[in-house]
Order: sequence, then C-alpha cells, then structure tokens
Amino acid sequence: MQKTLLLLFLFLFAEISHAQQNILSEQAEISVLTVGPGTSLNDAFGHNAFRIKDQIHGIDDVYGYGEYNFDAPNFYLKFAQGKLNYLINKTDFNKFYQVYVYYNRTIKEQVLNLSLSEKQKLYNFLLNNYKPENRAYLYEFFFDNCATKIKDVANIALNNTVVFNAPEDFKEASFRTLIQNNLNRNSWGSLGIDLALGSVIDKKAGTEDHMFLPENIYNFFDNATIKNGERSLVKDSRVLFIQKKITEPNSFLTSPIFIFGIIGLLIIFITYRDYKNQKQSKWLDITLFTITGIIGIVILLLWFATDHKGTHQNYNLLWAFALNALVIGQFFREKVRAWFIKYIKLLVILLCLLILHWVIGVQVFAIGLIPLLIALFIRYLFLVKYFTQSH
Repeated sequence: MQKTLLLLFLFLFAEISHAQQNILSEQAEISVLTVGPGTSLNDAFGHNAFRIKDQIHGIDDVYGYGEYNFDAPNFYLKFAQGKLNYLINKTDFNKFYQVYVYYNRTIKEQVLNLSLSEKQKLYNFLLNNYKPENRAYLYEFFFDNCATKIKDVANIALNNTVVFNAPEDFKEASFRTLIQNNLNRNSWGSLGIDLALGSVIDKKAGTEDHMFLPENIYNFFDNATIKNGERSLVKDSRVLFIQKKITEPNSFLTSPIFIFGIIGLLIIFITYRDYKNQKQSKWLDITLFTITGIIGIVILLLWFATDHKGTHQNYNLLWAFALNALVIGQFFREKVRAWFIKYIKLLVILLCLLILHWVIGVQVFAIGLIPLLIALFIRYLFLVKYFTQSH
C-alpha cells in the first residue's frame, strides 16, 4: 500500500513539474524565423519556423512544419499521389542555427508582439501539435506548407484578429510567377515545374495567398497588425546570419534551352535531309512519338490520378499528346492509314492551340521547350506532306 502511494505521489509530482515547465515566464519571447533559399530545388523557396525562447525556464526551441519520414510505407507512391503526410518537427535553436549557417542560408528573426496569454496559447498549440498523434498533416504546396502553417498558427493564437496588410512593394502575380521569381527560368527545376503544374497556377493569387512563400511570410508579418491596427504583429526584427556571396558556375551548356536547342536542330536537320531525299527516318518518329506519348500519360496521371491541386488542367498535353504512344504501330506499316495523316494534322493544330494558350495567358509553358516545340511543328508538317504524297 505504501509503495502504491509512493508511486502515485511520484507520478503526480512528475506531471505537475512537467506542466510547470510548459508555462512560459514573463520574459519569454516567440518569434518567426525566416530562412533564405538554398542551392537545390527542394530548398529554393526558403523555410519558416517558430522560435520559443524562455531563459527563465531554459527553453530555446524551434518548431517548424514540412518534415517528412522517408521510412513511411509506400513513401514515393504517396508522394507522387499527393497523399504523403508531413510532420511538425522540433529542434534546439543552436542546432537549427548551425545547420543553416553551414549551408550558407540567411536567417532572419521577427519577435512577435504578443501578450503573455497569447504567447502561452501559441506555445500550447505547438506542444499539442507536436504530440505523436497530432504531428502529421496532409501537405499542400500552395495552401498548407511550412510557410502557411506559420500564418495559420499565429491566427489561431490571436483568435483570427491578425490583419495582413500588403507590403509597400506588393505586386499582383500568378502562383506560377511567384514560383518562377525564385528560380532561374532556364533551369531543369523550372522546366520540371512548368511541365508538371497546370494552368490552375496561372490564375492570380489572392493577396494573402502570396504567403505560401517563406519570404512573403516575413514581408507580410512585418506589415501586419492585431485587432484593427491596435498594435503591430512584429515587435522587433533582426538578421541572425547573412548569406555569404557565392559564385555560381555558368551552366548554360547544360541548361534546357541549350540541350533542347541541340536536339531541335538535330530534328530539323534530319527532317531537311528526309525532305531532300524524299524518305522518312522512321527511328526518329518512333522516338518522338514514344517520348511525347509517355510524357503525356504521366501528365494525365498527375492530373486525374493524384490529389495534387496544382497539376490540374495541364495544357502541356497539347504537345505531349498521350495518344502518340498508342499510334506508333503506324510507323511499322509499309503505308500508313488515311486517318493517321489526319491525326498528324491534329497534332499541328494542337501546337497552334498551345501557342494561343500561351499568348492569351491561359498557361505559361517552359521556355526551355521552345526549340523542341519548333522542331516538332516542322517535323509534323513534313510527315503530313510525305504521307500525303505516298498515298
């Protein structure tokens, strides 16, 4: 009986001590950390996190969103389907700082202008969110990422009384433009984004929607007010580390425009030679139809077989036509069917529609693809004439 009472006492003492450790002191600070972009595509947009600092209780922790577990079952399949759960993570501030200094990424801090009760409410939310049963959330690039979570949690702590005023240099832009402003348009990462994401991201982003980018969290928080301008959201701002200048190598020779330029010129040269000799290089057409067909199938899967919202209504299908993969058999015939000539004429029309979509702003396409699109147009025109004459 005495042992049972002793164990019960120790348990209650531990619980009370733990609860007291989670109560912030008057000197506690909560700030938003903004990390600048890195050198690879996955960190090209930066990162945000909350810093909880309380010297009285020896707390200096960083809570951030966007961590994922590579050991999760069917990781790559769920990632492709848009069904992968991401996690809130917690780390010591010194470790957080050293990691980003090592990778030479700027770190800025904004101390939030919160009352003690507001700080405690925000901290309690993070503590509860970090529990194993609450850590996971379904990631969405534009509306539920490491940046938007910072905005949402701050709003929760302040009962949705935060007013996010547009920064002085604010300019309306589409989601695609906001993304591409952080990238080199003539890069493989940029091309991949323009290829995989559809016209839905070419619509103008709402003012607060700009905060899906970490740098815009910093800009909007800097101008935000609480309770109809009663006080500023940010009390103090400081730069903790400035990125050291780095010399980027000239990568034009490995860029999409250069590579596809070479490929496009090769296609045009072979087409010119075929035209002069009145013959068809079947291997080239089989290769082009196979590649464009497979890319089209992948685009269709991203559109209809995943939960990714940004991959919908992707008009890259106008050049990467999925049916190309199913009609390759015509190139193995001695004489193609009459309907196949009409099919190639359709491909020419689709390329013209692509240009129209681009010009009127329905969808912006990757500039690196321009040489390939020109070459495909010329090749299709040649095939129409060649097959028409041979019929």
